[in-house]
Amino acid sequence: MQAGGQEAGRRACRQAGRRQAGGRQAGKQAGGGQAGKQAGRPAGRRAGRQAGKQAGRRQAGGRAAGRRQAGKQAGSRQAGRQAGRPAGGRQAGGQAGAARPLLPLPSPPAAPRTSAPAPAPPPGHPSAGRGRGPPGGRGAQRARPRRSRRSPARPGRPPPAFPSPSPPARRPTACALPRRCRPPGRRRAPRGAPLPAGRGLPRPPPPRGASSRPQRPVPSLGPPLPCRDRDFLPMADSKPLCSRDGDPMAAEALLRDVFGIIVDEVIRKGTSASEKVCEWKEPEELKQLLDLELRNQGEASEQILARCRAVIRYSVKTCHPRFFNQLFSGWDPHALAGRIVTESLNTSQYTYEIAPVFVLMEEEVLKKLRALVGWSSGDGVFCPGGSISNMYAVNLARYQRYPDCKQRGLRALPPLALFTSKECHYSIKKGAAFLGLGTDSVRVVKTDERGKMIPEDLERQIGLAEAEGAVPFLVSATSGTTVLGAFDPLEAIADVCQRHGLWLHVDAAWGGSVLLSQTHRHLLDGIQRADSVAWNPHKLLTAGLQCSALLLRDTSNLLRRCHGSQASYLFQQDKFYDVALDTGDKVVQCGRRVDCLKLWLMWKAQGGQGLERRVDQAFALAWYLVEELKKREGFELVMEPEFVNVCFWFVPPSLRGRQKCPDYSERLAKVAPVLKERMVKAAP
Repeated sequence: MQAGGQEAGRRACRQAGRRQAGGRQAGKQAGGGQAGKQAGRPAGRRAGRQAGKQAGRRQAGGRAAGRRQAGKQAGSRQAGRQAGRPAGGRQAGGQAGAARPLLPLPSPPAAPRTSAPAPAPPPGHPSAGRGRGPPGGRGAQRARPRRSRRSPARPGRPPPAFPSPSPPARRPTACALPRRCRPPGRRRAPRGAPLPAGRGLPRPPPPRGASSRPQRPVPSLGPPLPCRDRDFLPMADSKPLCSRDGDPMAAEALLRDVFGIIVDEVIRKGTSASEKVCEWKEPEELKQLLDLELRNQGEASEQILARCRAVIRYSVKTCHPRFFNQLFSGWDPHALAGRIVTESLNTSQYTYEIAPVFVLMEEEVLKKLRALVGWSSGDGVFCPGGSISNMYAVNLARYQRYPDCKQRGLRALPPLALFTSKECHYSIKKGAAFLGLGTDSVRVVKTDERGKMIPEDLERQIGLAEAEGAVPFLVSATSGTTVLGAFDPLEAIADVCQRHGLWLHVDAAWGGSVLLSQTHRHLLDGIQRADSVAWNPHKLLTAGLQCSALLLRDTSNLLRRCHGSQASYLFQQDKFYDVALDTGDKVVQCGRRVDCLKLWLMWKAQGGQGLERRVDQAFALAWYLVEELKKREGFELVMEPEFVNVCFWFVPPSLRGRQKCPDYSERLAKVAPVLKERMVKAAP
């Protein structure tokens, strides 16, 4: 112990010319209190008691450096001698009383992370002598010890070693010099100031899932969630990326990756003739490949991206150049962009206040479509498909004839009859069933060899229905039948409807886009005489599913009167804008998807002329196929096409030249399913 005190004294003499640390070092090593009594000075006693409380956590270097610096700045050798005179080392202090130049000493190596007490900071370190005890000098006996009680170090974490000297980050604390000898800038901080988190205070527990090591601060992402929202967060199995409590950067990265997959797998590969239209798998095998089961535990983003790729891989590529299975095919980039924006905004089109842009946009698109039909005014709405458009037309025709049916139902109705052709879409019968009319109320009119409705047979069917006691109320003509692509003679049918006072509906879901072509719009001559028209731009115009419009010539607000329910919580009449813009009461749905943006954006990009060229090109490709089929052996045309539908038979070599055999048609009908299976399952 004595040797340790002398060594500390000699080191203090070399640095500050004052041998001041020996007594304190001896006091610390011998218990602190005894050394303070021998020092005979209040500062020594005070420091000794403090050292006794914190035995093993102090060394003399830091306090010696603080006294040396204070003595130098005060300009008083005597003050430096009094402040630096150690207990039991007066003679050494006297010999070293002359001023000597100060030489910087290298910082001692950092102490290892063990359970041993932390070493004292080296001389000159910014933290030397800070926060180690109450100030000495006058009033030392009366001063209350500040920060004498410290929170214990966190269990399992040894106190950190002192780093290399750097500018102090914490507030300065008082040193152990007399008040008159304290250097500038080292005044004691006001009492009651909050203490920063550090070694002396316990750190707050780290957030769940975070490392216990301190992390570099990151900028705030916004105000904290309200308590009512925060309370529900632990209920989730995992935090979804796009939720309010998720990571916005991770959500953005996920979406960018998904969009990249769409471009690579759907746009590039899905439109390449060298790729498959579909990688066909049997149902049980496909279930195992996709792992369709829904679980409680969420999955990582990498797994989600892999699932997106799998979904695309095993799906049918409807934009593939060899996809001929349905009436919709191909893709338009501008329409696809509109669909992406629509899904991103995720709004419902029932009031102007929730969908102001799309309410106005829908009306403008419907106005353009009505103008192509030949109406200067009217009404309309976008529906979720041509089948719903046809059903709306049937319901409107019934309501116009019998308005009481909305309140009284079918009890107030006589037996009704509606008429359509043999080649009509099956949604006409389905709509009659849904509306309570029954499929027996649908009277089927004969067609000619090209699939067109025969007006004379329509007249006959109307007479038969009236003779049976039924009330005719609607005729549904077809412009572009599903199989043959036939266009019913609208002018002649309109004459029949006018004579009998019947509602004329035109199902132009497939052929309505021909109105854009000046060359081929004659196929729909007489459509301007219709009461309602169903038109699906998602078919021939490739606007993308779903995009179906119901157009009305009526201007008496029939849609709202027939379908409206005036829900007071949604369609208030005292709103701050024109409530006529609230279109939700025109339809059966409450929430209604936005279907106008993709068509509007595509029309803006292509223009009417561009869409006309698209229709004309479809006709040209159909005629090209017909000419090629005529040149090849084994192909038999059903008829010369009127529209873009090309119907033909492939005759295998075993059936060629045997058309007169009684089983020819039956055997020929079995060829198409086999060919379809091969086309779907085989490689391109």
